[in-house]
Formats: sequence, C-alpha cells, structure tokens
Amino acid sequence: MAKRLMDLKLDEDFESYVLIKEATKRVAKNGKKFISLVFQDQSGQISGKYWDASDQDIQQFVNGRVVLLTGKRESYMNMPQMKIVSMRLAKENEPHNPLLFVKRAPLTRPQMEDFINQTIFEITNATYNRVVRYLIQKHADAFFSFPAAKTNHHDFAGGLAFHTISILRLAHSVVGQYEGIDAPLLYSGVILHDLGKTTELSGPISTEYTLAGNLLGHLSIMDAEIAEAADHLGIDQQNQDIILLRHMVLAHHGLLEYGSPERPKILEAEILHHLDELDATIMMIQGALKNIQPGDFTDRIFGLDNRRFYKPTD
Repeated sequence: MAKRLMDLKLDEDFESYVLIKEATKRVAKNGKKFISLVFQDQSGQISGKYWDASDQDIQQFVNGRVVLLTGKRESYMNMPQMKIVSMRLAKENEPHNPLLFVKRAPLTRPQMEDFINQTIFEITNATYNRVVRYLIQKHADAFFSFPAAKTNHHDFAGGLAFHTISILRLAHSVVGQYEGIDAPLLYSGVILHDLGKTTELSGPISTEYTLAGNLLGHLSIMDAEIAEAADHLGIDQQNQDIILLRHMVLAHHGLLEYGSPERPKILEAEILHHLDELDATIMMIQGALKNIQPGDFTDRIFGLDNRRFYKPTD
C-alpha cells in the first residue's frame, strides 16, 4: 500500500495519486515559468515546485485535478516540501475523484445533523429558534460539507459543522458551570457565527475565497442574512432578540483588528469569542503535533504568531 503524504520521512521516495489543492503560475529569476503547488491527500498536504512548466502543463495542472505524483520528501527552510520527479493527470480507470483525497470530519453527516437538530430543540426562545432553523435549512448542504477555513483550523470536508459542534459541546459545559448565561442565545450564536462561510468559501475541494468572501467576509454576510431572515419570518429587525443575534455574529472575532466591527458587549458574545478561539487553537496545535515525533518541535504555525510547539517525550 502506498504511503500517504504525512507518513513520509525526510528523503523518502514517494509515488501515489494526490489532489492538487492549489496551483499558482509563477516566473523564476531566469524568466522560465514554474508552478507552485500544494498537494493533498487524506493525511494532509505538502507543497512542491514544478519547474520549467510548459503552457500545456499550466493548463492541465490546476486546482482540483488528481495526479500521479512521483517525488521525494525534502525540507526547505525547515518546512516539508516535495521534490517533483514526474507528474501526470490520473486516467479514467485510475483514482481520479477529488473527493477521495479530501480529509473529512471525524463524525459522519448524519451524526452531525443529529447533534445540531438536538441543540436546536434546546433553543427555547422562539425568535432565536425560528431564525436558526430557517438559516440552517437554507444552507444545510454546504454547512455539513464545507471546511471551516481554507487553511489553519478545521480545513477539511465537514469541518464547518464539526467546528460548530465542538464549540457547542464547550458551550454546554460553560452553561453547566456558570449561572446567569442565556443558553438559547449562546447556542444560537454558536450555530450562526461561522455559517456565512458557506458563502465566503468555495467548497471542500481546493477551497478558495469567493468574491463575496474576499469583499464582505463571513461576519457581515451572516449579519445581513439574519436581517433578511427576520424579514422573511415577519420579525421586526429592531426586535432586541434579532439585534442580539446579529451582535453575536459581528463580535465573535473579539477584536477590531481581527475583523470584528464590534467588540463583544454582552456576556454570551464574550463566551462565544473565547470558545471559538480555544477550539481553533487546539485544532491547529494538535494538527501540527500529529506530524512530528516526541522530542521534536512543530513547524511554525502561522495562525498562532508563527510559534513552534514542542511534543514531549513519553
């Protein structure tokens, strides 16, 4: 059985089918074209350079295509990289479905649907419940199949729903620990906080930011959708419940420099911000630790101030 990308050790040869997650045409200092690539399989991803690329190469080696890759794992500036020996498109009688190479959430879609539906039953405020039900039904297919991000945390198929469920589990613990928390508002905010990513991102294969994602962002996208949902359901947009839901979404990044137009100004929004950060941080660190041996440091994690994390020995 062929090894997967993240199973490879330094200087180990590799030949197997992989997905081109990203392909960017570039020009070297000598004026020749090359393709900067990110390859992916269910174990993870690794970058590589395809030198002296012809126009035909640039046309066929694009995002979302499956290729038979022959190469060797190397290291460049302490980052893993694939030295490409040869590469060709997968044929019809070979593994060529991109979905075969996409990492998936550890829960199945039915399991995630059941958890979300059960939580919605716990949202006893009628306004919150109606808005959440309406928006989840509207975006269900994308919500349960999209990643939560292009890179960094939960960047796998189903990652958006799995990230939401992880925060809901944390939220249930917080509600059980502290008095005075509006649980229906907190659960509603958790479910809606990243739902705008179903518009911000392109999907689970070779994920990119859409035009709306680049120009608007998922916070403002979902804020507008909550207002539209209120109109559709005959609820006054000035209703306090609608305003609180919108604040939960708009404030969940916590700081203005992180993209929130407002900082959290209610308890439940502050809780959501910290639980969101906690879940994303843990996933980034665990993902990096999984690919190293005890006694080593991870590669620098861009989303965590380029810090490296140590994996203790047994």
